[in-house]
Amino acid sequence: MPHVWTIGDLTIHRIVEQEGGFLDAFDMLPDLTAETLSTERDWLTAAGALTADNRLSLAFQSYVVRTPHHVVLVDSCIGNDKHRPTRPEWHGKTDSRFMDGLKAADLSVADIDFVMCTHLHADHVGWNTRLENGRWVPTFPNARYVFEAREFEHWRAADEKAPVFPFQDSVLPVVAAGRADLVAGDHAIGDHIRLMPTPGHTPGHVSIAFGKGRDVAVAPGDLIHSPLQALHPHLSTRFDVDKPAAAATRRAFLERYCDTETMCCMAHFPSPSVGRIRPWREGFRCAPMGEA
Repeated sequence: MPHVWTIGDLTIHRIVEQEGGFLDAFDMLPDLTAETLSTERDWLTAAGALTADNRLSLAFQSYVVRTPHHVVLVDSCIGNDKHRPTRPEWHGKTDSRFMDGLKAADLSVADIDFVMCTHLHADHVGWNTRLENGRWVPTFPNARYVFEAREFEHWRAADEKAPVFPFQDSVLPVVAAGRADLVAGDHAIGDHIRLMPTPGHTPGHVSIAFGKGRDVAVAPGDLIHSPLQALHPHLSTRFDVDKPAAAATRRAFLERYCDTETMCCMAHFPSPSVGRIRPWREGFRCAPMGEA
C-alpha cells in the first residue's frame, strides 16, 4: 500500500503504528443494527474494514504533511511506555514501528515544525512525548505543539476530577516545556494550514486542512472512524461525547467534500486510508486516489 502522495504543492506521508481488528462493531457503534451489518458485510470485508468476528478493522497512524514552508505532524498516534491499562495492545508498548515509519519517510524527530492534534485522546497524542531518564519530554524538539484551547480545557477539568493518563503524560509535559500553543478552532498557520471546528467526538475536536487557496488535503481525525460511517453518517461511536453533534458534523463534512478533489487523510480507515469523498447509495464513500 502506498505511504506517500504528492498532491499540489504538498507531500503527504502516512506513518502507521498499528492496524487490525479493534472493537466489536456493535460495541463501537451502539446504534448499528444486525440488519445493517448483515447488508454491508460483504463490501466491508472486501475493503478490509471488518473482521470475520465482527470487529471493525482500524489503522492507528499519523500523517506528515510537507508544505512549501513547514513540516507538520498530524496526530502523534499511540506512543511507547505509556500507562494505558484499558488497552492492552497500547499499554507499556515498546516497539519501533512509528520511528521506523518516520525514518522510511526520510524524516527525523528534529525535522517536524508543528505537531497538530485534532483532539487529545490517547491514540492521537502518544508520541507527543517520550520517556527520558524517568521523565516525559517532548519527542519533537524543534516543534510547536498546537492544541485547540477548548479541547485542552475540557481535559484539564476532567484531569482535576480523576487522573487522565494521556493528558498527564503526553500533553502537560509539552506545556511545562514551553512548547505548546493553545489556539482557537479556526486557527491558521501561514497560507497552507487551517483548523476547522468539528465538535462532537470531543468538545474541541478540529479537522486540519492543507493547501493554498483551497483545501488540497484534509485530516478529519476522529470525526469518522470507519467506512461504514461514511455510508451511514448517523452512526456515532460510543467514544463520541455528543453523538447527535458528531453525526451532524460528520454529515456536514462529507457533504462539504463530496465530489471535490480534496484528499481526505482518514485517521482510522484501513489501508490505504486516504481518498476522495464520493456519493454512494444513500450516503458516501471514500474512493481510492486515482479512482473516478
